[in-house]
Amino acid sequence: MVRLNRRRFLKTSARSAAAAGLAGITGFKLSGVVVADDALESSPAERIESWIQTYTANSPRNSLRNSENEKAWEEPLVGFSRGDDPIFRQYKEYVGPFHWTPLEIFRLTFPDQSVKEEELTVISWILPHTEAIKADLRKRTKEPSEKWIRARLYGEQFNEELRKYLADTLSQAGHPAIAPVLSPLSKYENSERYGMAASWSERHAAYASGLGTFGLCDGLITAKGKAVRCGSVVARIRIPATPRPYNDHHAYCLHYAKGTCGMCAERCAGNAVSTSSGHDKNACMKQCTTTMRYADELGLKGGYGCGFCQTGVPCESRNPLQA
Repeated sequence: MVRLNRRRFLKTSARSAAAAGLAGITGFKLSGVVVADDALESSPAERIESWIQTYTANSPRNSLRNSENEKAWEEPLVGFSRGDDPIFRQYKEYVGPFHWTPLEIFRLTFPDQSVKEEELTVISWILPHTEAIKADLRKRTKEPSEKWIRARLYGEQFNEELRKYLADTLSQAGHPAIAPVLSPLSKYENSERYGMAASWSERHAAYASGLGTFGLCDGLITAKGKAVRCGSVVARIRIPATPRPYNDHHAYCLHYAKGTCGMCAERCAGNAVSTSSGHDKNACMKQCTTTMRYADELGLKGGYGCGFCQTGVPCESRNPLQA
């Protein structure tokens, strides 16, 4: 039986950002030396959003690495939240004392800097799967598609490189930054309320940054749907927060908002989602473990994937509560 290491399941090992893909991004050299960029100081939100979108569009690493060299991700969504937003202290209260606030991970990373939480910004992004990847999995009911597994494996490697690229770029521009999930101090502990949980949650950072709310299966439903992955960086830069157009963390889910749907529970191949009890993390992990064998058969050793709850559902590619 193939066993899935819990830490590897939740976090792919950090990889260095590739120099390829940086060419053509205005304001930077392949050497990593930052050229003066007045736009960052005058319009930081617009500039950073442009960096993330340009890197995603141009980097050859945004690839499934198949014979067609298909992209893993479409154009990202980007949002911002303040380091002193009370929601981050609420996360710590609900999840556990091990869950970082932006200030905590920044001080752990830059212990020599004197910084206040209001000086920090959490930069969060959503990477939506391409239509081809979603369509491929939409047709499946038991084994995940090869494209989906490739997106989970190679697409997340790209996401890690995007995290490192943005953190390095901001730091070189005079705004020290850290991607919390890439910190060597990042770990998983047991939450009394939620079971195994990480020091930093990308989905919760995205929720705080106005990018989406949670569904029945705990996936984040965004303006581009639930078939997505998330990333974030904490930086010492002041950027106005993106408004959160919701007050309820389940606001975009048809099941919680209207008492309908539940299709993610029907789609789940591992019986890890139910309309009565929501998402069972252990059953979900067990289901993902079974896909490792299938990934090995495809020559994608170390890969895994599932995603049935993210495709073939009303929230796959949009917020189903918006016309």
